[in-house]
Amino acid sequence: MFLGKRIKELREEKQLLQRQLAAELEIDTPMFSKIERGERKAKREQVIELARLLEAFEALKEYKFALENLPARLVLHKSSNYNQDELDGFSDAIKDHSINSHDFIAIQETDIRFVREGMYPPQRGSMISLDEDRHILYTRGSIEYYRTYPGLYIPSPLEVRIVEGDVSPNIICQEILALTKMNWNNTQFDGKFPITIGCARKVGEIMKYLEISDKPQIRYAFYM
Repeated sequence: MFLGKRIKELREEKQLLQRQLAAELEIDTPMFSKIERGERKAKREQVIELARLLEAFEALKEYKFALENLPARLVLHKSSNYNQDELDGFSDAIKDHSINSHDFIAIQETDIRFVREGMYPPQRGSMISLDEDRHILYTRGSIEYYRTYPGLYIPSPLEVRIVEGDVSPNIICQEILALTKMNWNNTQFDGKFPITIGCARKVGEIMKYLEISDKPQIRYAFYM
């Protein structure tokens, strides 16, 4: 249902008629109308073609507009599991934009805990590999420089799942750890989640109040 609403929103933004897009997809207008209403599921190739026609890859388009080139590597952080349709869509977008490297990462809370000798919890930055694709990362923990743990409660680590990856798990976890220090709105140096997840959640808290017809603001400063 959400996909249909999004297709309708983009179509109306570009002042296109249903019959125009239906002709491009080589289907009749009633069939296209059912896709918009969520009464019929669009085929994968139809979704890809619609994304191209409606210029739906806004993030990559805005990146190219700002920096005048596309990224050499695309990293996606998600706090929930990826489904196959998402993976197919992301992979097709990467191929269409000739991006050479990508990493699809799921970052989630976990009930797993580790202990170490002594009175303090594991150090911030500790990484424990459960298998090739699942890793435990302590983004909060004891700080060697201060020789203490600055938190009030026992730190809980994150589970980092590499769904698709072109770089090593060590590099991926180092990047996540670095991104936990990038919230420049406060002085906390050891946020639990990377700014990619934290920022998305803050923006989402505001965007849930938008109407279907409202166009989201792109500038992050708008949400601060």
